[in-house]
Amino acid sequence: MIETRQPPDAAEPFSAASEERMLLSAEEFAASASKTTVFLTNLLQGLLVACVVLWVLDVPRQVFNVSFYTEQLLTACLGLTLALAFVVESKRDYRTVDPAGAIAVVIILIYIAYRFPNPLEIPLLLWTGLALAVAWTLLASRTAYARWFDLAAVVVSLLLCGYIFVRYEPLTYELAMLPVEGIVGSAILVFLVLEGSRRTSGFGFVGIILALAIYVYISPGFSGDFQTRWVSPERMVAYLGLDVNSIIGAILGVAVLIVIPFTILGQVLARTGGADFFSDIAMSAMGRFRGGSAKIAVVGSALFGMISGSAVSNVLAVGVVTIPAMIKSGFSRYKSAAIESVGSTGGQLMPPVMGAAAFIMAEFLQVSYGAVCIAAAIPALLYYACLFIHVDLDAAKEKIGAVEDLDAPAIGEVLKSGWHFLVPIVFLVLALIYPEVFLLTPEKAAIVSTVILMILTLIFGYRGKRPTLLGLAKAVIDTGRISLDIILIGAAAGIMVGILSITGLAFSMTLQLVALSGDNVFLLLLLIAVLAFVLGIGLPTVSVYILTATLLAPALIKLGVTPMAAHMFVMYNGMLSMITPPVAFAAYAAANIARTDGWTTGWVACLVGWSTFVLPFLFVLTPSLLMDGPAHLIVWNFARILFGLYVGTAAILGFALAPLSIPWRVLYGIVGALIVLPPDPFGMTGYSINFVGVAAGIALLVVEHLRRKAAVAAKTA
Repeated sequence: MIETRQPPDAAEPFSAASEERMLLSAEEFAASASKTTVFLTNLLQGLLVACVVLWVLDVPRQVFNVSFYTEQLLTACLGLTLALAFVVESKRDYRTVDPAGAIAVVIILIYIAYRFPNPLEIPLLLWTGLALAVAWTLLASRTAYARWFDLAAVVVSLLLCGYIFVRYEPLTYELAMLPVEGIVGSAILVFLVLEGSRRTSGFGFVGIILALAIYVYISPGFSGDFQTRWVSPERMVAYLGLDVNSIIGAILGVAVLIVIPFTILGQVLARTGGADFFSDIAMSAMGRFRGGSAKIAVVGSALFGMISGSAVSNVLAVGVVTIPAMIKSGFSRYKSAAIESVGSTGGQLMPPVMGAAAFIMAEFLQVSYGAVCIAAAIPALLYYACLFIHVDLDAAKEKIGAVEDLDAPAIGEVLKSGWHFLVPIVFLVLALIYPEVFLLTPEKAAIVSTVILMILTLIFGYRGKRPTLLGLAKAVIDTGRISLDIILIGAAAGIMVGILSITGLAFSMTLQLVALSGDNVFLLLLLIAVLAFVLGIGLPTVSVYILTATLLAPALIKLGVTPMAAHMFVMYNGMLSMITPPVAFAAYAAANIARTDGWTTGWVACLVGWSTFVLPFLFVLTPSLLMDGPAHLIVWNFARILFGLYVGTAAILGFALAPLSIPWRVLYGIVGALIVLPPDPFGMTGYSINFVGVAAGIALLVVEHLRRKAAVAAKTA
């Protein structure tokens, strides 16, 4: 019998996790932090979640007849998030010189040298700023002073964002006049956002933003497409801090107003037994087949990923059960961890709740989130189908049978006891696809689905257990800490978008990429895939998507690729950061459960999830895979690609219906390529090649069947 097992030292169903990092559960955090830190954390994240939920439900206007600008709400939430980031940062490496302060000192000195050749003309305000930056540099990362600087940053974050909240309207009117308070406040806000993002998500994204800032101040001296517009430092800083196209812009709006409600839904689902329910369905459906343990991992990860949308959360929720089961069944530790990490990564692609990047994509494209879900459906199905085929053929090759001692209940019993988990999911899907019928925005639909889930689980429970109201409240409140990195990445991305917008760098980057590709779409796709892979080294999916969607996707659109296909392409390539070393978040989380090496697991995951490298090219060059085209063409291309993925997987594994020799593997690989070849660029010739490939693939399988039948007959003779 397979029993649900808890992660080591975890009191929750799984330790809280975001797409980018693993976090301590609420109990573990309370045990490791001081009482003051825990109190401040709960207070700040409670206020953050309350602000978002009340705004989404329109309580200020409907109940209190009070109206605010959306930017005011985002400013208030950003202040709470920044304060929370500095409060929860209780453990870090202490050093003599703080890097954030050192960078600030260098920037201030460069500005002084640029603006004030005569030192006597330097205003007192700049001297004060320089002194504070030097103090931060020398003291902020020392053991004795670090916590005091953190608390000072908390106070400044709340006061500054509170001031912007109160004076937002007059500040926007005065912005063109570049008031001193606007410049100074914006500079402090930019510093706090970049430092908060660095602490929660690493230096990678922040380093790219700083590199862009340096480039825009040296590029006006370049010629041609590499030249950007000159912008004064004062106007740049004020624009980044207060303009709606920068920090408090659309990306932060998505991170705060949409991602948080869906994260609440995922948290409540996990804390009420949803992960166990999906695992039980997978066990009941797949455990009795060959390679059953791996198929449980694939199906369970797909089901839980439909709601979690987070690779690491998926690994921790499902992998803690499936990885030990796969190892026990005969899969290697590397392969077990790789299968789970690839399956969990697909949660970012699986409707109805995809990763945070999908919400931002809908904002970039100015389409409904339901439209993104519909476009993502076939690629997600192909992704999981290819993974399922891989584990099935691998199990046949290694002679790995069903799960031993499987004592899972029948699928009918599982659905009978956990049917209520499906009700909010069905409601959410319908609300996303038919917003004109339900009259709900995606974020409001997520909150309503969460309320439905809470009510049903309080009534029915699961496995004889019912959540408590206190437990549900903790799940909701803990969303604030879990959403930290997404919100701060959104704010930091606003800085990057602001730099690109005010200088025209995004436009020049598009021209440069188109010129490098020679107006060839396929070459441009290859170039962007390589760039996305490089950018993904050390960056989470959301950061990679925002970078590539801003810098790279416009070049594809300029060459005729549909906007949806272009953005889906860069999102898929950005998602690879979850499984590709050196920083493969999902692979390392799975390797930790399997007690094996994360580096090797990452490379094995790349082999297991090989379709992720191929599918983006296919749906860009075959738009019907994104539901863009007539129904018969959509069905044909889906079936054709699925068959091609089967043949290609057989070539990679060296096994179809029987083991394949090297020449046969090469032949299978060639036939697989003919089947999946996008026909549109080649006209009728392309369709002919596809038909030939399909016929050849069928012929190969028939030959393999006859060979296996003859071999069996020879053994029995």
